[in-house]
Amino acid sequence: MSKKEIMLDSTLKEQLKTIFADLQANYVLDISVSSQHESRTALVELLNDVADSSDKITCRIKDGEALEFSLLQNESTTGIKFRGVPNGHEFTSLLLAILNADGKGKNIPDAVICNRIKALKGNIHLTTYASLTCTNCPDVVQALNLMALLNENLTHEMVDGAIYQSETDALKIQAVPSVFADGKLLHVGKANLGELLSKLEAHYGMDAKKKESSVKNYDVVVIGGGPAGSAAAIYSARKGLNVAIVAEKIGGQVKETVGIENLISVPYTTGEELVGNLKAHIQQYSVDLLEHRKVESIEVKDKEKIISVAGGEKIIATAVILATGAAWRKLNVPGETEYIGRGVAFCPHCDGPFYKGKHVAVVGGGNSGIEAAIDLAGICSKVTVFEFLDELKADQVLQEKAKNLSNVEIFLSSQTTEVTGNGEKVTGIRVKNRKTEEERIVELDGIFVQIGLVANSAAFKETVNTNRFGEIEIDAHCRTNQPGIYAAGDVTTVPYKQIIIAMGEGAKAALSAFEDRMRG
Repeated sequence: MSKKEIMLDSTLKEQLKTIFADLQANYVLDISVSSQHESRTALVELLNDVADSSDKITCRIKDGEALEFSLLQNESTTGIKFRGVPNGHEFTSLLLAILNADGKGKNIPDAVICNRIKALKGNIHLTTYASLTCTNCPDVVQALNLMALLNENLTHEMVDGAIYQSETDALKIQAVPSVFADGKLLHVGKANLGELLSKLEAHYGMDAKKKESSVKNYDVVVIGGGPAGSAAAIYSARKGLNVAIVAEKIGGQVKETVGIENLISVPYTTGEELVGNLKAHIQQYSVDLLEHRKVESIEVKDKEKIISVAGGEKIIATAVILATGAAWRKLNVPGETEYIGRGVAFCPHCDGPFYKGKHVAVVGGGNSGIEAAIDLAGICSKVTVFEFLDELKADQVLQEKAKNLSNVEIFLSSQTTEVTGNGEKVTGIRVKNRKTEEERIVELDGIFVQIGLVANSAAFKETVNTNRFGEIEIDAHCRTNQPGIYAAGDVTTVPYKQIIIAMGEGAKAALSAFEDRMRG
């Protein structure tokens, strides 16, 4: 690791002084590291740079067997530990850990979610194996660090899989982030605080004495925080209504989009930037953001809609706008579920580095599939694309780029029928030629599934009508068959799942809800 990679530049050092200017407590970065460890210098210099930014932060170094450090607040443990050098995306995780411990972080959840975290049962020890190049890992690390701060009986450590390679090999980890709860695998892949909290509640249970009930009332509740949900909330709030967004996260699936070039009037942006802009716009209005929540059902009682949220929370509204979008579609073939995280992956940006110099398959020939193949071609020795249809559906410019790559091969009319493995990891994929009916097994090391999206409508199927694809059926005004319940965006039957269309549909749903309210 070069000096340039270790040291923080002068601009960032000045930014850190501003970030930590108002710290109230005293913090110690308690370092334990072997004098012979190859990353000792990198860790010590990085943490000294952080400590130099505030007289409230100090470093303490002692000889150890490996490489790690804990965060102490006023000489007491916070439950947060890093085993690795928090460079790359994890540098933000370190900064947020200090800010959240001081009560100044921007990702601290509302009181209801905090109480759920505090109500988790037992002594809980969590470990997240991460990669410094993974864009999904920080969300998981930061969420679990936050839980450690809120629940004194919960600890969390981030482990850099590259430094602790022997551990990741022994645990047969092939995807990050991988979260272990007291030695048992709890979660693999991207997740937000709400998803992780639900898994921890299912795994450990909740202390009923600590759990607090909550009921909130609104004029309009928007379920979902993507482009459609954001537009619906903004339009509803502009009508002077009492509005809330209930969502697992603001931005939804858009946050995973790397480049966006078809949002009219914005020549280029990224999913991350767009999500930040959506949230900033929402916060210009009096909208309650109820994040980290998974809606389980909706009950219609007279004119009221009673929304039940995982964890026991109830939210009541006169009008509800469903804008839950869609999620990655799975192959639903034998072997797929068994090997998720052990050769079956959905995010080439996060898990691609695990397959450096190896042969992988991409299932799907749409934009996401061909983009994944192009990205993976720069990492892997060979990329094989399997498309079910007789032609690729990706944009022509992407097709041409993929076909010009020497280590990318593309097979059309190919149906995936099985994921094969040796019990520990993927060894191949079984594919059928739809024209000849001939089947073959292609030996490879990993499979990236990129076959589109499926509507997130399961929680509403008992309340509103859906089609055979699970999409919520709506009319031209975004009304469902249930009076007072509207739907917008990718979760509906509206054709063409595009960001700009979802935004328009969200606005339309809000205007329809307001019009119906005025008419009684």
